[in-house]
Amino acid sequence: MSFPKGLGHLTIMVPRKLLYVRSNYLFGSRCWMIRFSTEILFKSVSFRPFSKKCDNADSEPLENEELLNNLLTMGVDVDMARKRQPGVFNRTDTNEQDLQTFLLSKGASKEVIASIISRYPRAMTRTPESLSNRWDLWRRIVTSDLEIVNILERSPESFFRSSDNLNLENNIKFLYSVGLTHKDLCRLLTNAPRTFSNSLNLNKQMVEFLQEICLSLGHNGPTDFVRKIIFKNPFILIQSTKRIKANIEFLQSTFCLTNEELLSLICGPGAKILDLSSDCMRRSYRNIKDKLSSLGCTAKEIRKFVLSYPDMIFLGEKKFNDKIDCLIEEKVNISQIIKHPRILDSSISTLKSRIKELVNVGYDLSTSNISLLSWSQKRYNAKLKKLYIEQNIVLEN
Repeated sequence: MSFPKGLGHLTIMVPRKLLYVRSNYLFGSRCWMIRFSTEILFKSVSFRPFSKKCDNADSEPLENEELLNNLLTMGVDVDMARKRQPGVFNRTDTNEQDLQTFLLSKGASKEVIASIISRYPRAMTRTPESLSNRWDLWRRIVTSDLEIVNILERSPESFFRSSDNLNLENNIKFLYSVGLTHKDLCRLLTNAPRTFSNSLNLNKQMVEFLQEICLSLGHNGPTDFVRKIIFKNPFILIQSTKRIKANIEFLQSTFCLTNEELLSLICGPGAKILDLSSDCMRRSYRNIKDKLSSLGCTAKEIRKFVLSYPDMIFLGEKKFNDKIDCLIEEKVNISQIIKHPRILDSSISTLKSRIKELVNVGYDLSTSNISLLSWSQKRYNAKLKKLYIEQNIVLEN
C-alpha cells in the first residue's frame, strides 16, 4: 500500500468495503494474518480519504522579528498588543517608526505613543500619507493638535479604526448639513469619536429615524430636535435604530406619556438612557419599582422619581438596592430620597462618610436637606466647615 503525503498532512486511502475483511491476531507472534473474503474480488471498491494533521512548525505564520524588536525599543506592551490584534505581528508592511515620528511631531510623548500601539496595534498599518490626511480632517473640527493627541490617548480606536478618509470627510459634511454646529461636532469627536468612523449611510439612517420620531410626535422642527438630542447624548449615533425605537416605545407605554411629555424627556434628561438595551432598561425599572414599593412608595411617587432623574435606570439592581438600604439604615426617610434622587449618584462609601461627618456636627438628616450628599467635594467641604463653625458657636454659648 502507498501513503501519498499532502502538504502538512498524511492521507491514507481506506476501502469502504472493509466490512469484508477479517483479521486475526496470532498470539505469540508479531505479525497479522489477514484473510479476505472472496466476495471482495468481485465487488467494486471505493475509497474514502481521511487525514491527520501532522505537527509542523513551518506551517505556522511567523511573527515579524524586526517589528517585535522595534516595539520593545519603543516601550510597547507587546503581550497586550499581541492579545488584542495578533494578526498585525505577522505582517511585513507595518509602519511603527513612521507612526512614532508622525505622532511625536504632533506633540505626543513616547509614553503616549507606546500606550496607543499597545492598545490598538493596527495603528501601525496606517501609512504616513493616510495619517496626515486624516489628521487634517480632524483639525477641521478640533482647534489644536494637543486636543487630538488627548483623544487618541483616551480612545486610539477612534482615529485608527478606519483608513477611509473620504468617508470621514463625507460624515463631517453631512453632520454640518443637518444643523450641527462646529461646537456640536467638536463635542461629538471628543466624547463619541466612533461616530466619524461609522459609514455615512449608518449616520444618515439614524438622523432620518430621529427626524421621523420628531414628526410622528407632532413636533415640526426635526432639525432642532436632532441637534438637541445629539447634544444631550453624543453616543446616540453609534446605537442601532432598533434599540432607540424599543426604548422610546417602552418609556411612552410604561409612564403613559403624552407626545409632548415624551419629546421633552428624550430631548432632555432621558436622552442618555436611550443607549441602554431594552432588556436592561426594563429589568432596571422593574427593580426600582419593586424596591420602592416595598418601602411604601405609591405608583405616582415612583413615576415622579424616575422621570425626574432617568439616569437612575443606569444603576444595576444590586447597586441601587444597596444605596437605598444604606440611606434607610442611616435614618434617611424614603420620601427625602424620592425628592432628591441625585444623592444616589454618590458611592456608598461617600454616602457613609458624609453622613457620619454631618451627624458629628449635629446635622439632622431626618429633617434637613439631604441634597448636600450629592454636592461636589468643594461645595460640600465649604458647607461642612460652616456647620463646624456654627456648632462651635452654639457650644461656646
